[in-house]
Amino acid sequence: MKIGIIGAGHIGGTLARRLAALGYTVLVANSRGPETLGDLAAETGAAAVTPREAVKGVDLIVLTIPEKNVPHLPHDLFADVPPALPVVDTGNYDPQRRDGMVAAIEAGLPESRWVARTIGHPVIKAFNNIYFLHLLENGKPPGTPGRIALPVAGDDPIAKGIVMDLVHDLGFDAVDAGGLDESWRQQPGTPVYATDLDIAGVKKALSEARPERTDQWKAR
Repeated sequence: MKIGIIGAGHIGGTLARRLAALGYTVLVANSRGPETLGDLAAETGAAAVTPREAVKGVDLIVLTIPEKNVPHLPHDLFADVPPALPVVDTGNYDPQRRDGMVAAIEAGLPESRWVARTIGHPVIKAFNNIYFLHLLENGKPPGTPGRIALPVAGDDPIAKGIVMDLVHDLGFDAVDAGGLDESWRQQPGTPVYATDLDIAGVKKALSEARPERTDQWKAR
């Protein structure tokens, strides 16, 4: 599988490292240009590319940038991406420390639904609730007691299944977290966020989530 990653921060860089080590063909891009990704490319074998190159001829795309930067992507970046091609959104809305206020999210629109509308392409919400070092280091073989499970939300069952398979390949169990309108259940401030739960724990945490954003994760 050929995977394009847009964003080379903690999660993007970690996924580039893990996926390349598993034998996937990885293209990685950021906002500063491929010349700034030389060290990551040399370390992982991933190809440093532009965002437009990262979405062409790939089987899956990972969008892993701050919410404040999503509207600044090229407006037609996803115009030629087939609608069924999975695009994974790993982002989290952090209005107080990073993103500023996004009115639609503050009004209750799930973060990833806002991302999908902003880029004009369906997304699958995944990899947003795990600390990057745990994503890098804590994957385990299937059947390992206490294996960390990750929620995956999205509307297209085929695309969601592809992403869930990817989660398994990375050493984690995947839990179907429902459609994208249910993805608020894994946003920051919910019981599943940054908790490293197993399958049963993730399912319980998702069921106990409440849609109201906690004060830490609301604009002041």
